[in-house]
Amino acid sequence: MSDTAYPYPLLIRQLLHTPLATTPQQEIVYRERRHSYREFAQRLGRLANVLAGCGVGAGTTVAVLDWDSHRYQEAFFAVPMLGAVLQTVNVRLPADQVLYTLDHAGAEVILVHADFVPLVAGLRERLPRVKTFILIEDDAPADPGALPFAGEYEALLSAAPTDYPFPDFDENTRATTFYTTGTTGLPKGVHFSHRQIVLHTLAAALAYTAAPVAGRLHRGDVYLPLTPMFHVHAWGLPYIATLLGLKQIYPGRYQPENLLRLIAAEGVTFSHCVPTVLQMLLSSPESEHVDLSRWKVVIGGSALPGGLTAAALARGIDVFAGYGMSETGPLLTLARVPDGDGDTLAARSCTGYPVPLVELRTVDAEFADTPRDGKTPGEIVARAPWLTASYRDNAQASRELWAGGYLHTGDIGTLDPDGCLRITDRLKDVIKSGGEWISSLEVESLLSAHPAVAEAAVIGVPDPRWGERPYALVVLRQGGNADPEDLRRLVREAAANGSISRYAVPERIDFVSELPRTSVGKLDKKRLRTQTD
Repeated sequence: MSDTAYPYPLLIRQLLHTPLATTPQQEIVYRERRHSYREFAQRLGRLANVLAGCGVGAGTTVAVLDWDSHRYQEAFFAVPMLGAVLQTVNVRLPADQVLYTLDHAGAEVILVHADFVPLVAGLRERLPRVKTFILIEDDAPADPGALPFAGEYEALLSAAPTDYPFPDFDENTRATTFYTTGTTGLPKGVHFSHRQIVLHTLAAALAYTAAPVAGRLHRGDVYLPLTPMFHVHAWGLPYIATLLGLKQIYPGRYQPENLLRLIAAEGVTFSHCVPTVLQMLLSSPESEHVDLSRWKVVIGGSALPGGLTAAALARGIDVFAGYGMSETGPLLTLARVPDGDGDTLAARSCTGYPVPLVELRTVDAEFADTPRDGKTPGEIVARAPWLTASYRDNAQASRELWAGGYLHTGDIGTLDPDGCLRITDRLKDVIKSGGEWISSLEVESLLSAHPAVAEAAVIGVPDPRWGERPYALVVLRQGGNADPEDLRRLVREAAANGSISRYAVPERIDFVSELPRTSVGKLDKKRLRTQTD
């Protein structure tokens, strides 16, 4: 190689070249603020100068507690571009876990929205490594004496120069860290390098844009995230949307009326969320007055139930499933929706096909491949160049995560001859009854097909004869009417045609007003099992 050739490290900064060259006037919107990509680049320079003036440099961890905003998008870029580490803090965690994650990550600078100032102020004495607090304000001002603020975000940026000499450095430098909560123990820190984020952005963008029609992301789309930006980089879509030069709308807090207003007013065409959020929007009375027929929504975090798929399609929404997890950065698979007669509920709600550069296997207890027959289940293990290499300061959990040289997802699924993955359950959620394994996800999907059912959760409860039996908790739609026998009949019919085990028919079905959720909106089956013990 020539001594003068540029080695072109895969740094987050490089994602800006194309949009700044081809769509510099495209808009980024948050509330009343609208600015162009050209102004976005200038704001990155301002933020970098502010942070550098606070002592941020290579390896410094900068934590953010904010709603989904243009500020968060700026932190996604400017903090790692300095060579520092961005910590996206899960603001829905209990205070003691927020404290743990900030301390464990070694945060030295915290950008904190006024809504979370009381939380951070209560933790301050136990955060000796934090040197600087920067205030973020929208409406209600924070108590200026609550924390020793270096200043307010917008005021600091307005006083800073727009130019900053972002350096080149090793593409394997850590760029981000955040914490994933499991069923037991303290949150585990996952982290990603510049190289990993850039490769995930490129591969995911290729997967989304390769779709012929349904689920296709393109440069004319208008993007609105509906997955918190603290959670797995909002599934990586802010990086993808920026690379493609899309108009971006940031919603702040997730309030159904405001989200529907933004979809209508800004012409939103592409979003991503967990099933609960889509269900919330479809159940809102305001949704009846909003045209959703141009809206494409990828669903992840939990299985996409058939009933929710049908309800979304009835409103004209192009809905389809994706799959990944915090440790996988996150995208592993996307559903493929065939054109014409092949466009079915099953195609949209299946787990999907590996995106470029992803290797998937399903393995048995001896780590041997299970048959790719679409029927034989095994644990899903994966390789891709963006999967987290380890948990922060947790060697034992890291070894377990990567046992055998593949990342263990903890999910059970099948692969068919064409490479389509279908998750049947989490390892910890599968129900063992009468010597057979029952997929709680399949039973939930069957129950959700009833027109009166909004959502359902199925867990295994101890049974002296069968080991475990399925127990279903069901939330009815507003005005919906069903009784347990109606719902059992759906499962019996599926068992009669051989599509599910006869042991899958729940003996007990209870109707509830709501189901417990984790901090990222998933069904909290751990809490359900605790409540039924």
